[in-house]
Amino acid sequence: MEREPSTAPADGNLTLPEGLLGAALSLIKEEMRLDVRVTWSRDAVEIQNATSHVVLVATADLASNPLAPYMELIANGDAGVMLLGPLPQGLRERLPANAVITPVEVVHPDTFYFEVQDTLLRVAQNHRSEQKSLLLSQYRYELSELIAIARAITQERNIDRLLHLILEKSRFITGADAGSIYVVEGHAADVRRRTLHFKLSQNESISFEPKQFTMPVSTRSIAGASVITRSVISIPDVYLIPANAPYGFDRSFDEKFGYRTGSMITMPMVSAADEVIGVIQLINKKKNPHIRLQSKGDFEEQVVPFDQRSEDLLATLASQAGIALENAMLYQEIQTIFEGFVRASVQAIEQRDPTTSGHSLRVSVLSCGLADAVTRTEAGPHAGTRFTARDVKELEYASLLHDFGKIGVREQVLVKAKKLYPHQLDSIRARFDYVQRGTEIDVLKRKIELMREGSDGAALLRLDEEMENRKADLERAWAVIRDSNEPTVLKQGDFTRIADIGGFTYVDSSGLLQPLLTPDEIASLQVTRGSLSSKELDEIRSHVSHTYNFLARIPWGKSYSRIPEIAGSHHEKLNGTGYPNRLNSEEIPAQSKIMSIADIYDALTARDRPYKKALPFDRALDILGFEVRDGHIDGELVRIFIEAQIFKEVERDLSY
Repeated sequence: MEREPSTAPADGNLTLPEGLLGAALSLIKEEMRLDVRVTWSRDAVEIQNATSHVVLVATADLASNPLAPYMELIANGDAGVMLLGPLPQGLRERLPANAVITPVEVVHPDTFYFEVQDTLLRVAQNHRSEQKSLLLSQYRYELSELIAIARAITQERNIDRLLHLILEKSRFITGADAGSIYVVEGHAADVRRRTLHFKLSQNESISFEPKQFTMPVSTRSIAGASVITRSVISIPDVYLIPANAPYGFDRSFDEKFGYRTGSMITMPMVSAADEVIGVIQLINKKKNPHIRLQSKGDFEEQVVPFDQRSEDLLATLASQAGIALENAMLYQEIQTIFEGFVRASVQAIEQRDPTTSGHSLRVSVLSCGLADAVTRTEAGPHAGTRFTARDVKELEYASLLHDFGKIGVREQVLVKAKKLYPHQLDSIRARFDYVQRGTEIDVLKRKIELMREGSDGAALLRLDEEMENRKADLERAWAVIRDSNEPTVLKQGDFTRIADIGGFTYVDSSGLLQPLLTPDEIASLQVTRGSLSSKELDEIRSHVSHTYNFLARIPWGKSYSRIPEIAGSHHEKLNGTGYPNRLNSEEIPAQSKIMSIADIYDALTARDRPYKKALPFDRALDILGFEVRDGHIDGELVRIFIEAQIFKEVERDLSY
C-alpha cells in the first residue's frame, strides 16, 4: 500500500511514556518490513496495515479514555488494542466482547515488531470470523424469511391477495422501492393471443391509483421479453437502455408523477407445468430500504443496481410464487366450477318446482347473514360462538342445496296446489256429470211411462221437481268438494259432509254400483291443513333424506365435509320432534339451527304461491315466536335474527 511519512509529535506534547515512544520509534524503523502506516495522537499511536488496525496506548493513561475515538473500529472487529503494561481491572468489560487485546508489559524493540505483527494478524482473523458470522446470520435470516414467505404465499388462495403478498415480499427481500406484477393470460400454445395483464403496482415513495390494463406478449416490453425468453432481465438504469435493445422504457409515469425509475429487475414466474404464468418487475433498489425517494438527490444517492444476491433471492421467491400462483388459479378454477355446479343444482330443483323459485338463494342469504350476526354478538348464550369465513361458506352451500332432495320427490306432489290433483278433480266432476245425466234420463223415462199411462200433469211436475232437487243436491255436494279442495284449515263439520258425500253411490255404465268418491279422494279432501295427505307429507319430508344421501356422495373435502349433515338437519327440532332423525338440540349442528329459522321465515314471507298467501314480515316474526314457544327453534337465534333485522339482507342482496 502507499505510505505517507510518519512523524512523531514533540516530546513536550506527548503524554505517552518514554517506553511507548521508544517502541513506536522502533516500529517506524521497521516500517518497511511491516508495510504499515503509523499515526500519532496525544494519547495513542495507531498502527494500520491494509486490513487491520492496532491502537497502542499506555495503561497509565486510560483514565483519559484514549480509546474513545477508536471504539467503532474495535466494535466492528477492524481494530485491536495493545496495552503497555498490565491489563487494568475492568477494561475487558468496557470493550466489546470480540475485541483483540494484547498486553505488553516489557517493550523491547527487537520483539515489539513481532507483537505488533501478531496483533494485526489476530485482528484480521477476528475480522474474517466476524464477517463470516455476519454472513451466516444474514443467510440464516434470509433463509428464515424465505421459508416464512413461502409458507405465507402457499397458504393464500385468493389471487388478488396472493399477488399483493408476492410483490410485497419481493420488494422486501431485495430492498426495492417499487414494483409491479403481470399475469400471463391465454394458452401457451396460442402465442399470438397471449396477453400480459397488469394486475398490481406498489410504490413506497409516491401514492397513486394504478389502473389495470393488458398488452400483447412481445419483446417490445421488458416484461414481455422476460416472458418470451423465460429469463431474468436486470437493468442498472432504464434511461440508459442501449438503442439496439428490442425493448424500451416508457417514461410517461415518471413524467406524470415526478418519479425517477432507475434500476429494474424483471423475473418470470414459472408454473409446475413449466409455463411462464406471470412476471415480477421490481424498480429502484435502495441502499437504505427505509428511506423514501423524494428528491433528485435521494434518487442519485440511494438508488443502486440490483446485485447478484438480490437476483438470487428474487429467483428463489419467484419459483415459489409461480407454483403458488398456479395453485391459486387452479383453486379459483375449481371454485368456479364448483359454484357453477351448485347453481346448476339449485336451478334443477327450482325447474321441478317453479313456485318456490328463489327460495334456496334467499335461505342462503338469510342464513349467512344470521351467522355473521351471531359472530358479532357480545351477549347471551351465543356470545362465544364464532363462525369463520370457511364456516359461513359451508353454510352458504348447505343452504343453497338444502332442498336438493326434492329431485327425488314426485313432481305432482311438489307442485300440488290443491288437496286433489287436477286429474282427480276432473274425474269427480265427470262422475257428477254422469250422475246428473243419469238422473235426467231416469226422470225422462219415468215421464214417458206416466204419459203412456195417462197420468195427469201434476205427476209430471212432481218428477220435474224431483229432478231439480236431485240436481241441487249434486250441486251442493260439488260445492262442498270444491271448497274442501282448497288448502285451508277445515272445520270439524266439514269432515262429516265429505264422509256423507263419500257414502253416495251410483250405477256405472256396466251396471255396477260405484261410490261417488273413492277412499283416497275422501282422505285427501279431509286433510286438515295445507294440501297434502299424510302419505304425501311423508314423501315431501323424504326430500331431507334424499338431500343428505345425495350430498354425502360428493367428495367435499375437509373444508366442507359437514355440508351433508348441515343440509340434512334443517328440519330437525330442538325438542326432538323433527325429521328425519328426531335429533335433540345438542345433536343438531349450529348451522342447521340457523338455517331452520331462515327456511321458516322465507316459506312464510315468499311471494304468493298457489296453496298459500305471502305473510307480512311482522306476522312471520310472530310465527317464529310461536315456533320458539313450542320448542322447535332456538329463541336466542330468533332474537338475534330480529334485532339485527336479518330479513333486510334479502331486500338488500336480492331483487324480487
